[in-house]
Amino acid sequence: MTNFSLNINKVATLRNARGGNLPDVERFAVEAQRFGVDGITVHPRPDERHIRRTDVYALRELVKTEFNIEGNPVEPFINLVLDVRPEQVTLVPDAEDQLTSNHGWDTVTHLAKLSAIVRRFQNAGIRVSVFVDADPKMVEYAKRAGADRVELYTGPYAEMYCSDPEKALAAYTPAAIAARDCGLGMNAGHDLNLGNLKAFVDAFPWTAEVSIGQAAIADMLYLGMEKTISEYKRCLGR
Repeated sequence: MTNFSLNINKVATLRNARGGNLPDVERFAVEAQRFGVDGITVHPRPDERHIRRTDVYALRELVKTEFNIEGNPVEPFINLVLDVRPEQVTLVPDAEDQLTSNHGWDTVTHLAKLSAIVRRFQNAGIRVSVFVDADPKMVEYAKRAGADRVELYTGPYAEMYCSDPEKALAAYTPAAIAARDCGLGMNAGHDLNLGNLKAFVDAFPWTAEVSIGQAAIADMLYLGMEKTISEYKRCLGR
């Protein structure tokens, strides 16, 4: 079974654009869980342009499914995660001013660094996922770093899928098989949507979790929260 973790960063973006507390990020997370999401994902960035540190602390008390915190493991982020103790942390190599995540770790070059960080989180009882491109070697070295899971960066998959679905899936097959065969859990995220999600999980049914934010939030504007969550879970065979 593939779980659906809803990234609620864009809800915070809308709130922050006007000030105040509308929409209410905490209420949104509670309602999303009531309508059936399997987890809540947040990606707090240093400039707090969407999710804020205070949101992360507040959400810890409200997320009863699974809490996933993404981010670049600089020391302030590490300390926040160790304080909050989510079920999962996803390590993403973002620059401070990066608009959105657009590449995975070079796990070969950063093996020692990642290994040390993975140990810190695992010693605190937190499952660790490493964000990687669809490259079997990057997957292999994430395993060497001690990660529990990898999250395949699916931006290129989504872009290719529009013109050539078979080519898009073929490009991800070696990395997905590498994750399965070396015993890593496999997550996927970035630009997945109602048009391309089902094909991905049908091709790689061992996908443990998909993290979806902007597309799902946009769909909620058209379909409503309950209907959107139901449609995404349908894509996952749920």
